[in-house]
Amino acid sequence: MRSSLRAVTAGLAALAVLTLAGCGGDATGGSGGDGDKVDVVASFYPLQFIAEQVGGDAVNVTTLTAPGVEPHDLELTPKQVGTITEAKLVLFEKGLQPAVDEAVEQNAKDAGFDVAPAAKLEATGAHFEDHDHEEEGGAGGPAAVLPGSAGNEDVDPHFWLDPVRYAGVVQAVTDKLVEVDGAHADGYKERAKKLLGEVTKLDGEFKSGLATCKLKTFVTSHEAFAYLAKRYGLQMVGIAGFTPDAEPTPQRIKEVQDIVRAEQVTTIFYEELVSPKVAESIARDLKVKTAVLSPIEGLSDANSEQTYLTLMRENLQELRKANSCA
Repeated sequence: MRSSLRAVTAGLAALAVLTLAGCGGDATGGSGGDGDKVDVVASFYPLQFIAEQVGGDAVNVTTLTAPGVEPHDLELTPKQVGTITEAKLVLFEKGLQPAVDEAVEQNAKDAGFDVAPAAKLEATGAHFEDHDHEEEGGAGGPAAVLPGSAGNEDVDPHFWLDPVRYAGVVQAVTDKLVEVDGAHADGYKERAKKLLGEVTKLDGEFKSGLATCKLKTFVTSHEAFAYLAKRYGLQMVGIAGFTPDAEPTPQRIKEVQDIVRAEQVTTIFYEELVSPKVAESIARDLKVKTAVLSPIEGLSDANSEQTYLTLMRENLQELRKANSCA
């Protein structure tokens, strides 16, 4: 009798463990099905925001890049690889995070959705300088990357800093969610329409807000803002290349200093997730200001309550201030 009772008790305990294991997951680990919700993995914050806004209560969203972690440096834990393997949909940008690319290739080929084609990525450097700004709705005017920039012919991954490109990815993710989970198609489409309206409004604010700037050049820690510069007729100078924690050469620092003097730049921008030492050093030498311009690659403890939309609007105000925009 006692052995039977122990067997029943053990069985109930095991069932409880299994039940708890299936209820939710942390921000960088397991997903975990919640009823009939779709498990979606987003590789970093801009895709997480889209998945949450469009998915609403029909999805469980897990992000692989925790707050405070620089997305370029992401290394996956075994638990995160397991989350990718079990997900119904994995949103990622091929080429941005090699560890995610590899995990999707090996464990989630059918579930993986690369947003890069929808973002219409381009190369920086000479390609941008020769490109017709009106071709994709850009504002025209100056080149996005100032000659002498650290840019090269690598493809620029930072599509989300151009609201128009970001809108294209919103639509692509919506279409994919409808394909994966047709039962909730109407909800996905309705929420996507609302988000696209917000992003379109954001584009209008940037167009009007940066239309009358006295200065056209801005200097940033790394080359994350070329698409934004191209869209709104500005010139970006990146101290480092695409990887924010790369050390610029002494020659590159001198080039930046020369550009700051020649273009009468007032502000050296740095970002939240990497050390500001180089930017502060250049600003100190040239007696100009420093300020944060967020690449919105991920959130930090300092801005954990912010969203893509609020951070973009803060960026707009910082650019207007630095470039004397009426």
